[in-house]
Amino acid sequence: MSRKGNCWDNAVAESFFATLKTELVYTRRFATRSEAREAIFEFVEVFYNRRRRHSTLGYVSPMEFEMKFIEQKKVSEYKAA
Repeated sequence: MSRKGNCWDNAVAESFFATLKTELVYTRRFATRSEAREAIFEFVEVFYNRRRRHSTLGYVSPMEFEMKFIEQKKVSEYKAA
C-alpha cells in the first residue's frame, strides 16, 4: 500500500528547516558535528518546541497552548460534573 503525503506536511517541514537555518545554523560555526548536533537538539527541544510562538497556534508557544488546553479541559469537566 502506498501512502501519499500531505502537501501541507511538506510546507511545515520546509518552514521549520528555514527557521532552523536562519536562527541557528547560519548564525554560527560549529567546530564538530557533535557540537552542531547538540545545538540543534537544544534549539528544537528547548526553544522551538517550548518557547517559540507559532502562528498555527494563535501566536502562542506550544507550551502555552498545551497549558491553556489542559485548563479548558479541566473547566469543561468541572462544568459537566
